[in-house]
Amino acid sequence: MIGWWGAVRGAASGPAMTYGAIAVCCAVFVLSPVSGLDPVYGTGDALLSAQSTYFERWGVIPVDLMSSSSSRALITPLTALFVHGSWLHLLGNMLFLYVFGAMAEERMGQLEFALFYLGCGYLALLAYAAANAGSEQTLVGASGAISGVLGAFLYLFPKARVTSLFPFLFFLPLRFPAWIVLIFWFVLQWLAARSAGSGPGVAYLAHLVGFGTGFFYAWGRFRHGTRVKAQAAATEGESQP
Repeated sequence: MIGWWGAVRGAASGPAMTYGAIAVCCAVFVLSPVSGLDPVYGTGDALLSAQSTYFERWGVIPVDLMSSSSSRALITPLTALFVHGSWLHLLGNMLFLYVFGAMAEERMGQLEFALFYLGCGYLALLAYAAANAGSEQTLVGASGAISGVLGAFLYLFPKARVTSLFPFLFFLPLRFPAWIVLIFWFVLQWLAARSAGSGPGVAYLAHLVGFGTGFFYAWGRFRHGTRVKAQAAATEGESQP
């Protein structure tokens, strides 16, 4: 598994939507029964029951989304973007958003970026649910939306320098253009999606749909404008959306 750690430098102003999404996701997680920090949810079986109810209420259940026209089911691809299944899941996703979100938001503008982020996330989760329409497994996390940010970043900043730490190379830091790193990430997701089973696990298909949506949105939106050629820097470490 390839991971990432670091920060992209180069945004001219504060990425309020990126930081806001990170803050909301973190706050929601800390206050949820999944964090284990709130004693009101109890311990043992009571805590597990509260967690299961929490995921079912706010996460995407493909069979419900595809077979129901209720507003509650239709809104779950949005609520699920702010729900995470573990501390590692949360921190990995937020690290990706922090690394790549700032420059994408600066290029798009705050309102457009917010709508883009939510739109990519919704479409990614909807596509996964459609492909697994009979599944009762709950899907949560911001991975689809963040994958959209990665796709947009690939189009907008292909030459941004990314310092990568590869576990199989003893974490030796190597610098590559963003287009190499992100295409490599996409290929890994595609290979993983082909070998993934139907049980619980990482929703690689949502990653692919989010990434493709983000890339083609950026292409359609900015192909007639000037692409940014500044060589921003990022670092890569140990988690992924």
